[in-house]
Amino acid sequence: MSDTYEIEDDGFQVPSLPGGVNVAADEEDAQERLGRDLLAVAKEAVRKRGIFHLALSGGGTPMPLYRRLMIDPLFREMPWSNTHLWIVDERRAPFDSDTNNFKHIHELIIEHCDIPGANVHPMPVEDDDAADLYEAELRECLMLGGGSDEGDRGRLDFVLLGMGPDGHTASLFPHSPALLVEDRWVVDNDAPSVVPPPRVTMTYPLLNDARSIAFYVLGAKKAEMIARISSGGDGFETLPCKGIRPLRGEMIWYVDRAACGG
Repeated sequence: MSDTYEIEDDGFQVPSLPGGVNVAADEEDAQERLGRDLLAVAKEAVRKRGIFHLALSGGGTPMPLYRRLMIDPLFREMPWSNTHLWIVDERRAPFDSDTNNFKHIHELIIEHCDIPGANVHPMPVEDDDAADLYEAELRECLMLGGGSDEGDRGRLDFVLLGMGPDGHTASLFPHSPALLVEDRWVVDNDAPSVVPPPRVTMTYPLLNDARSIAFYVLGAKKAEMIARISSGGDGFETLPCKGIRPLRGEMIWYVDRAACGG
């Protein structure tokens, strides 16, 4: 992924965030920058390993991006037929609920591309043991198509993350039990800081081992939190975004000027 950006002559300062920072003029520009890099990573994964493992987040911010991926000719070469699509986190809500992340991703992406049904992996949140089932599915599937190097298998190729106003990402909320998990890929998460209903979420060990991680953060309402992360004063227990630290991949923040206070 590209981590280049331009600093305008008006004195605008790029925030000091962990990883690369790609500052866009506005939301449309951010969509294009992220979309181009996503496409490049996807094509390279298929070229090298024959398959592309993509994990997407829900929330309001990425939905226009998902819609654009389906309609913009820039992204027509996206290899959906060779893609496995995973969900970063999910509310324990029925699949037909408007609060269910997969429902919206299905409507915006899955219904409009040629991804095979067997390659679509919603979280089975209506099962009591959803976390165990999803982790088992991930472990089995990610070990396939990893190329000749077995040590490089078991990794997601591209993870798209957002950031909440409290600094949470995925369903890793401040001071919640999931932050301290070191031996699981997927867990239930419920605590006073977790916005109801309870969640099922990917954990740091899985997310941090991804080949490419993209934070997608837009708008003036996120500027205060971007500034806090840049200041370096808080730990991951308070700002879970700071617990995303790639082990052997790369991470880029795709932000617009408004999110940077510009």
